[in-house]
Amino acid sequence: MNYMTRRLTLTGALLLSSITALPVLAQGSYPDKPIKLVLAFPPGGPTDLVARILAQKLGEQMGQSVVVDNKPGANGNIAADMVAKAPADGYTVFYNTSAVALSPALYKKLPYDVRTDFAPVALTAVIPLVLAVHPSVPANNVQEFLAYVKANPGKLSYGSAGNGNITHLAAFLLLQSQGLSATHVPYKGSAPALIDIVAGQTQFITDTVNSALPFIKDKRLRPLAVTSLKRTFVLPEVPTLDETVLRGFEVGAWQGVLVPAKTPPEIVKRLNAEVMKALSSTGVKARLAVQGAVPLGSTPAEYGAYIKNEIERWTRVAQQTGASLD
Repeated sequence: MNYMTRRLTLTGALLLSSITALPVLAQGSYPDKPIKLVLAFPPGGPTDLVARILAQKLGEQMGQSVVVDNKPGANGNIAADMVAKAPADGYTVFYNTSAVALSPALYKKLPYDVRTDFAPVALTAVIPLVLAVHPSVPANNVQEFLAYVKANPGKLSYGSAGNGNITHLAAFLLLQSQGLSATHVPYKGSAPALIDIVAGQTQFITDTVNSALPFIKDKRLRPLAVTSLKRTFVLPEVPTLDETVLRGFEVGAWQGVLVPAKTPPEIVKRLNAEVMKALSSTGVKARLAVQGAVPLGSTPAEYGAYIKNEIERWTRVAQQTGASLD
């Protein structure tokens, strides 16, 4: 082999080596630009409040801005579809809610499949719901409330963060368990639903404790029960539905992080580590506690299994109740 041949061979080898290393270098420098955290509900709602706490901490940890991008509508399906079709590069992240497990159970057709179009990153938090009424409703506890609904069939209405949202289904299941009916009024998020109940446009709501809490504290809403099995420390005097009228009733608004399915495993691993680090920080724990949110955390595999179990759970509920949004 002459000098020129050796030089060309060496140059080719070096070029091939550098090309092969490019993806590794690109992943190793992640993130090198702002990350978009897509949220399926409007600003000021319960999910938005928690997402912004995590986004701020993640930005501090990762040295890049994590920008919350609110894309409300269709019970989270608009945002989910957008992220499912986004580049799988770790820069478009879906801060999802339990809607990703509810929609497959309630809609016959969806433009995405949460089980195949996303890669799970981590389960982040869960927030109990609170059954609350407008002060004009003559009920000081759950039993009086249910008796009032029974005495006024079809005359009461309740708001929710959207059709098929957990805030809709919690009230629906409670009413159905008692053989009662009321008119459901869906909104594009908890914030507008709360505005209308405070104004007296609707009479009751099952919303997350963090979004309803300000209105409860200033007496514009009256809390009757929470949907967790244990009382929440932000409303310790409010009983659970389990201990009052519906044994075993437990519904929570859980949240998590998903990315497009083909996102490189190294990026998924990095995002998981950063989310777990954020959830374990004293500052984030304190801020979530004020919201009544319970930090959780998980591995990507654990979160994938959790979503699968929740889809199966709500599919059974849909079959048993006949609930459908098609």
